[in-house]
Amino acid sequence: MELSFDEGSLEVYKALASAPRLEILSHLSKGPQTATDLAEKLFLSKAVLSRHLSQLEEVGLIKQTQAPNSTDARKRYYRMNVDRAEIVFPQKIYVPFDRIRQEIGVGFYSDFSIEPTCGLLTENEIIGQIDDPRSFVLSERVNASIVWFNNGYVEYRIPNPLNPGMKCEMLEVSAELSSEFPGSNNTWKSDITFTINGVDVATWTSPGNFSDVRGKLTPTWWDSSFSQYGLLKTVNVYENSVGIDGEEVSNVKLADLHIEDSPFITLKIGIKPDAEYNGGITIFGKHFGNYPRDIVINTYYSLTDEA
Repeated sequence: MELSFDEGSLEVYKALASAPRLEILSHLSKGPQTATDLAEKLFLSKAVLSRHLSQLEEVGLIKQTQAPNSTDARKRYYRMNVDRAEIVFPQKIYVPFDRIRQEIGVGFYSDFSIEPTCGLLTENEIIGQIDDPRSFVLSERVNASIVWFNNGYVEYRIPNPLNPGMKCEMLEVSAELSSEFPGSNNTWKSDITFTINGVDVATWTSPGNFSDVRGKLTPTWWDSSFSQYGLLKTVNVYENSVGIDGEEVSNVKLADLHIEDSPFITLKIGIKPDAEYNGGITIFGKHFGNYPRDIVINTYYSLTDEA
């Protein structure tokens, strides 16, 4: 039931503005009941109860019905006629957001600067040679499902999904990540920085490069002693702050990214030269690690008057 500020809704408000009638609704929400049952539970006379039931029935909150499988057609039950009532105010204070989801393969970077140890794999084979940065420019890189390097960055350039009349309200980036160590090291810290449109928005310290158990999606041909999985991290850029997995980590503002000013959004994931923990990066795609997905960018937006 949708309520507004007209005369019809006013009668519903009046029906709800009564403790006994609210008690009646509470009892009926548990199942159909007779007037006799309700009178006994509420300690009301049948005459008083009848007036309350009539008012609730007139506005459509309850209705009379015959009990299922009852052989007595005269025995009437009351039951709920609605399961919710929502008040719709004429002015929208909180504008609803819509979302555009984009998923970009870990090998679809548009720029990079990396140092060994490094490498790329598809779900079936090694791309080029391990620890050879030249492998990062091979055309097969677009099929990569895991990318790792000891130092540097990879940068992704994606189309800005917003059209005129669409205002960015929040930007969300998520990826499965870990540190990088030759072979593996479960306690190898690394400060991984997310840079969006040239602005360093957040740094997350990865605790290690994990091979204690096999990744759920990691192909069987990949050695168990090498990196197996990462941690799924989500970076949210809000109006006045940035959070990682819901915890505020910086005071960068959404406006600092100038999302609406460019046809592209650039995302750089890397290690800053002055990082306290310089332990490399491993980025897992949909066929490695624990999550069947690549890098996901969600753009939340609202419509303006220009839409």
